[in-house]
Formats: sequence, structure tokens, C-alpha cells
Amino acid sequence: MEFQDAVVVVTGGTRGIGRAVSLAFAAAGAKVYAAYRENVSAAAALQQEAALLAGSISVIQADVSTSAGAGALIDAATAENGYLDVLVNNAGIIRDGYLAMMSEDDWDSVIHTNLYPLFHCCKWGVRKMLARRRGAIVTISSISGVAGASGQTNYAASKGAAISFTKALARELGPMGIRVNAVVAGLIATDMTAGLKQEQVDRIISASALGRIGQPDEVAAAVIFLASSQASYITGQCLVADGGIL
Repeated sequence: MEFQDAVVVVTGGTRGIGRAVSLAFAAAGAKVYAAYRENVSAAAALQQEAALLAGSISVIQADVSTSAGAGALIDAATAENGYLDVLVNNAGIIRDGYLAMMSEDDWDSVIHTNLYPLFHCCKWGVRKMLARRRGAIVTISSISGVAGASGQTNYAASKGAAISFTKALARELGPMGIRVNAVVAGLIATDMTAGLKQEQVDRIISASALGRIGQPDEVAAAVIFLASSQASYITGQCLVADGGIL
């Protein structure tokens, strides 16, 4: 298996899309380090589920929105071998609301939680990839960051920034053999989207070519592809997994 014993870090790796990504890499034989912030029960359940897979999952509690937290995560993941093969940036939240009524806290929370981990984890992760001049970074973005969405100015701003960040970092790291890409996800069935009103879900489904919402496993498959040797000539790109909405 291509990812046998590969060292993989997944932020927000114990729930939703991150959970599916962690399990997919572990099934492919990787040593996965899944970061979480608060939900201990979800972390324990994920680790238990991974017991029968070809690889392994270690859950690490860390606040990756801080440099210290992100650095500790990367250090823990690379303590055994000193290198990092794949970094998946998935940590994120939503705090929807119309701009005229949006609180400063809702703006700050989304920008801080969705962008600071991207900066800190990439900064520390890249340092573990440079020595071998190889590695793959995959960031989970959203169609809101491409097309915008009413009531999501904060979220759209953060996800649009993640796309620009991806393209800039890909140019920066390409000469060092490190590839940087993003998956632009549509509406995916996760805890984070479970609170949407049914009319919102129906409107999104009606706008899609496939006429349904996506599953976390489908996003995980896109992440696995971008991290694999099959995507060895792909960098600075955004793979859209949205059922045909865009």
C-alpha cells in the first residue's frame, strides 16, 4: 500500500470530514495523528474504530490555532521518525449570520479558527518535510470560498483565503518537492451542517447536478488522491467535490 507507515497529520481529525480522512489514511496503512480540541468521546471512538485497520490512529488534543499547540502536534507526530509525509488541514467552524447583524465575536471566531491553524500547522509541518524534499499538504476549503453564500461572509472569507493560501504556498514549496492542494467541498453530511434548516438543504440540493448532499467519505477519497503519487504532477489546485453545484 502506498501509504504504509506514512506519517499523516489531520487537524479536526476526529469528527465529520476529518474523521473520514483519518480512517481512510489508516485503512491505507498510514500512521495517522488526528488532532482534536474538546470532544474527548469522539476522539476515543475514532481510536477504537481504527484498531482493526491496517494502519493506526493516535488522537492528540491540541489547540492548533496557536503556534505552541500546532508545534506540539507536529512534534508528537514526528517524534519517532522525524519526518511528516502528509498534512491535512481540516479544522474549522461556522457561525452563520447576516453581516449587518453579525457580532464581532462571530467574525473573529471563524477567522481565527479557520485560518490560524492553517498558518501554524503548515509552518511547523513544512519544516518536517523540507529535509527530505517531499510531502503533500491538502486543505479542506468550501464552495462558499469560491462562490460566496448569503449569511456566510465570515466563513466565505476564511475559505476563500484558504484557497489563496494554497496557491501561494504551492508556488513557494514546489521547488522543494512539496505539493500543496485543496479540496473545495460542497454540502457534506456532518455535525457542522446538521443544524441547517431543511429549506436551506433543499435549496442547495436543487442547485446541484447530482441532486443530493455529499458524504464525508467522498471528500476523504479526494484527499487521498491529492496526497498520493497519482497526483504527483498536481499542485496549487482546487479539486471541487460538490456534486456539481458550481
